[in-house]
Amino acid sequence: MTERDIPDTPPSRARELDKNTILSQTHQLAETQAFGVPAAGSTSKSVKRPKEKNSVSVASHKEGLPINNHSEDTVALSGGSRKLPRWMKSWVLWSILLTLLIPGSIGFLAMAILLKLPSAPNCPSIFWPLASASVRLHCAQLAASKQTVNDLLQAIALVKQLPESHPLHGEIDRLLEEWSRDILQLADQSFQAGNLEEAIATARKIPEDLPTYKLVDDQVSKWQLVWSKAESIYQDSEKELQERRWQSAFMLAAKLLRVDNKYWASTKYEQLNRIITTAREDGDKLAKAESLANTKIVDNLLGAIKLAESIGQNSYFYQKAQESIPAFGRKMLELAQAKLDKRNADDALDIVRQIPENTGLQAEIDDFIALGEAQRSAWIGNVSGLEAAIAQAQQIDPSRPVYNKAQELIARWQLEIEDVARLEKARILANQGTVNDLTAAIAEVQMIPASNPRAPEARQEMSRWRAQVETIEDQPYLERAEQIAVFEDINSLQAAIAEVSQVRRGRALYPEARRKIRNWTAKIQQIQDQPYLDQARELAQGGNLPAAISTAQQIASSGRALSGEAQAAIDDWQGQIRAKENWQRAQEVANAGTPEALVEAIRLADRVSNSSILRMDVNFAIDQWSQQLLEIARSLGQSDIARGIETAKLVPRGSAAYATAQEQIKTWRQFLNPEPQPESEQFQPSTPTTPNGQ
Repeated sequence: MTERDIPDTPPSRARELDKNTILSQTHQLAETQAFGVPAAGSTSKSVKRPKEKNSVSVASHKEGLPINNHSEDTVALSGGSRKLPRWMKSWVLWSILLTLLIPGSIGFLAMAILLKLPSAPNCPSIFWPLASASVRLHCAQLAASKQTVNDLLQAIALVKQLPESHPLHGEIDRLLEEWSRDILQLADQSFQAGNLEEAIATARKIPEDLPTYKLVDDQVSKWQLVWSKAESIYQDSEKELQERRWQSAFMLAAKLLRVDNKYWASTKYEQLNRIITTAREDGDKLAKAESLANTKIVDNLLGAIKLAESIGQNSYFYQKAQESIPAFGRKMLELAQAKLDKRNADDALDIVRQIPENTGLQAEIDDFIALGEAQRSAWIGNVSGLEAAIAQAQQIDPSRPVYNKAQELIARWQLEIEDVARLEKARILANQGTVNDLTAAIAEVQMIPASNPRAPEARQEMSRWRAQVETIEDQPYLERAEQIAVFEDINSLQAAIAEVSQVRRGRALYPEARRKIRNWTAKIQQIQDQPYLDQARELAQGGNLPAAISTAQQIASSGRALSGEAQAAIDDWQGQIRAKENWQRAQEVANAGTPEALVEAIRLADRVSNSSILRMDVNFAIDQWSQQLLEIARSLGQSDIARGIETAKLVPRGSAAYATAQEQIKTWRQFLNPEPQPESEQFQPSTPTTPNGQ
């Protein structure tokens, strides 16, 4: 702290200090002049000359030399001597000069001291144990004016030690209260700026013995509560982000605007708002990428990887997107493996070569390509292809995870080389197409052990060749049977069946032989049963339905070729009998003429099938009975409208009288429940006329 930074001392104190200083300096100056010694610290040139003169006189006196201005003509000056002028040797002149100069110098010096402004105390260099209360207060106010925490604490420390009996105690207490609150205000500024720990530490620096300290705990608790509430809102909004509930996250973020903290209400709110906006965009991208990946289509998987790559490092979903990229790449590997499992090596290798490097699966891709190319060579099916596959698989390094699988394939392919040689020889024999060549081919592949890799293929070829042998052997039976059955009479068909029955079960042509036997047997049954079915139909046309049913029943229950057709005829005839019975019963019931009887008659008549020849008569009768119901309802309605309505409801839907019955019901209901009439306008009397007619 420099003197330029320190304001002037209060005027009353300055005058008191200046007065004492002037008196002390004046007294010292007078004594100095009386004894020929200048006052300490004097800088006046008028006083220096007598000093030189007096010092010479004193020195001479001490050496025992008389002071005589006329006895010495010279004085020592600057290591040499010169002769003084005569006028300088006159004591009268010097007496006059001294008489004139000394009082003037004293007056000038006194006036200068009186007019000189007092200098402010240098606070950093003060020895505080001996400093006065006014100096402490002055320096404390100077420090507090800087409005920093350390300076305010320094100001408090300077004046807090003053005794309570001090005259400035009231002013000091007021300043301590003010400075303590200034520290709390600075702490709150730190809190509002987002520095909670700094704010608490600043507030705790207030001395505990000050009255203001009792506000610290309350203020700290308030800060912590506000901070905790803001953090909770922030975390809840982040949780909503994880669940991709964007609207809920925005609504929670808006609560930060009502938090009593500028940092959370502005900086953190804007930060969270940006995070939510970006997260929503990136979340939509990631959701679209996942949707594309689920289609298990190569182009869609590549698009999903590109979408995941487009999510930036500052995004909330960046980590999840980075985790998704290898997962999408692995799905492409799975698609390639599925193709490879179906022995579609070209498509499998094409898929795996499209997997981007950023999936981190390059090592697995290289292993897949190495094995895939080897398997593609092996699937050529000849010895050279197997040898090429073995050579390719042997290049896989033992440190690779697929090394063991490669060794298993190599061992298998080495066994297949022997099997392929036998299969090639057997196929050459089988291509001749004779029974002997096919039999020789079968014998050749039977030498391939069941444990060898090509054993399933050998069994398949052997079955095919056996079928060819059986077809060659049994085909003549089928051809002769076709020739015998060409007349399609019972004897020919039975002979054809006997011929084709020579094909034994389990042979290649056995299913075809059984099909021909079923067809020819059905023709025989039709020839045998058709006269009986025709007889039953003739009985039905003659009106003897019970006899027709009895005749056809024997065929229907036999399970033979015409049993289905006979049963269909029986069902039709039985339906006709039921329809006739219902029609007759309906007519009998309707004769009673009551509403209940008519309703029952309509119900019975309606059972007659629409395909029956009686349906036209039934429809006419139903319309007639419905009209009777309507007439009965109208008759009842003349005395009892409610009974008339209930009776009219019995008229069946679809009958000729149904619409008329519904209109009648509506009319009766309106009569029973009339609609309220609109209120008539109130009568407004005319203005009475005066006797004069006005």
